[in-house]
Amino acid sequence: MENYEELVHRGFEGGRPDVTRPEVLAWLIRRNGLEMARISRGSHIGSVFSVAEIIAVLYSGILRVNPADPKMPERDRLILSKGHAGSAVYAALAETGFFPVEMLKQHYANGSVLSGHVSHKGVPGVEVSTGSLGHGLSIGAGMAMGARMNGEDWRTWVVLGDGECDEGSVWEAALQAAHFGLDRLCAIVDYNHMQSLFSVEKTLRMEPFEQKWKDFGWNAESVDGHDVRALQAACRRAMENAGSGKPSMILAHTVKGKGVSFMENNILWHYRTPQGEEYEAALKELEAQRP
Repeated sequence: MENYEELVHRGFEGGRPDVTRPEVLAWLIRRNGLEMARISRGSHIGSVFSVAEIIAVLYSGILRVNPADPKMPERDRLILSKGHAGSAVYAALAETGFFPVEMLKQHYANGSVLSGHVSHKGVPGVEVSTGSLGHGLSIGAGMAMGARMNGEDWRTWVVLGDGECDEGSVWEAALQAAHFGLDRLCAIVDYNHMQSLFSVEKTLRMEPFEQKWKDFGWNAESVDGHDVRALQAACRRAMENAGSGKPSMILAHTVKGKGVSFMENNILWHYRTPQGEEYEAALKELEAQRP
């Protein structure tokens, strides 16, 4: 196989994309996600594509992190509660310098630290392993509480899936976070309106979703989850809410499989892996969108 990084970065001037631009990083998350799924025959590409802009915005300037010192005490903590979209975080970490991009080709391989669901074991920049849905917000609330008790000013960010909000543990954490006024806790739901085998609406209706979070004592707003400027603004408002006594929730409306026409809003691509003609067709569409 040719050099993985050259394969993904081909077409960028000098071969070095500007990952401080969220639209570039989002494209790279999709491009890497497609390649990782092809090589590993892994799944969840639809979820990776829907969450791409959310992860890109966080890693292109919102999170206080340092690739040269992944464990710096004052870093912000990010928890990908929807751990099945782990390749999106792996791609963002690699492209922003936490580990070599070439390492991404090991995704899902036997013995690789880059497991299918995101893992912190041996992966610089990952705070916690997830995959059993519904636990990320509880972990995040605990981290935020610990930071406050220790007088630390770092923030905790949690990215959830809409489907996992079926879990009662999410709402227990929501109650706790509001009760204790954890206003340095910020959560984002990748609201792609699809889960596992069906739509959210027909599986377990969430609406009025934004109002539910407000009723639970959170600052909450809805944005277009593929509009990087809207996401950046919403994240900054969440950061400015520190001192309000309320945690912050951003409902990011997204499209499952965003960026590849035959994957968009197609539940098959929760588990299906792109191979052969489907891979080539997806690659052609993504290359046409290169920023």
